[in-house]
Amino acid sequence: MEIVVASSVAVLTAGGVYLILRLRTFPVILGLALLSYAVNIFLFASGRLATGLPPVLLRYGDASYTDPLPQALVLTAIVISFGMTAVLVIVALGAFLESGTDRIDIAPPKGDADPRESHR
Repeated sequence: MEIVVASSVAVLTAGGVYLILRLRTFPVILGLALLSYAVNIFLFASGRLATGLPPVLLRYGDASYTDPLPQALVLTAIVISFGMTAVLVIVALGAFLESGTDRIDIAPPKGDADPRESHR
């Protein structure tokens, strides 16, 4: 089970990094979402992978339980990443409507007075 979780974290991280390096706005947003999923799975797995165990100690039961702290951290991280993704989508949509393209260019193309006209 650990190899499946580790492989999924690796695949999500690789896909996220690949999409972030695409120099387009919306693949960057998708890449950040994939990276946040990878971090969430990593945080969840840090609390020990166990099935069928209670999240808290039983009063007179045995001492095996799953740690509820990573689950609470993942739930918080999901809410924060959802809000961050919503803000990024709004910023990217505004930039797209302003410039007419979703390219992320650091330097404007040479010889163009208005970079918005070269991408249309």
